[in-house]
Amino acid sequence: MTKEQKSKLITLAKSLIGKPYKYGATPEEAPEFFDCSSFIQYIFKQIGIILPRSTILQAEHGEEVRLEDLEPGDLLFFHGERGFYNSKFPQGIGHVILYIGDNKTIHAASRRVQENPVKEVGEVEEQTLNKVTEKCKPLIVIKRL
Repeated sequence: MTKEQKSKLITLAKSLIGKPYKYGATPEEAPEFFDCSSFIQYIFKQIGIILPRSTILQAEHGEEVRLEDLEPGDLLFFHGERGFYNSKFPQGIGHVILYIGDNKTIHAASRRVQENPVKEVGEVEEQTLNKVTEKCKPLIVIKRL
């Protein structure tokens, strides 16, 4: 990813802060609603990078990097509350977050509300890397496109 693409990606991600979370949001619902993977798919598509719809398939793209080598534009993949599993990631992946630099991240965050039926609420939000890493752990893999 070029420096210009990274800049555009982060500017776009910041412009979507506050957009509502919707579990299973489809690409057609963007940019009005997002879940974590549709948010990532949407913003990368705007800079010309096509990614699959699900977190576990998104995690198969790019090169793996270490946490100490994190750069703006990198994607952090977590097990999440409901991990999806395959042979590449037997520990499961259920959430993806964009690192934007300066110890900050942006992601489509959600939380379950105990109503009948149970529903998820949330929005695209910016959080510190430390806070989101603690909340979403365990971290499974970091990828750079």
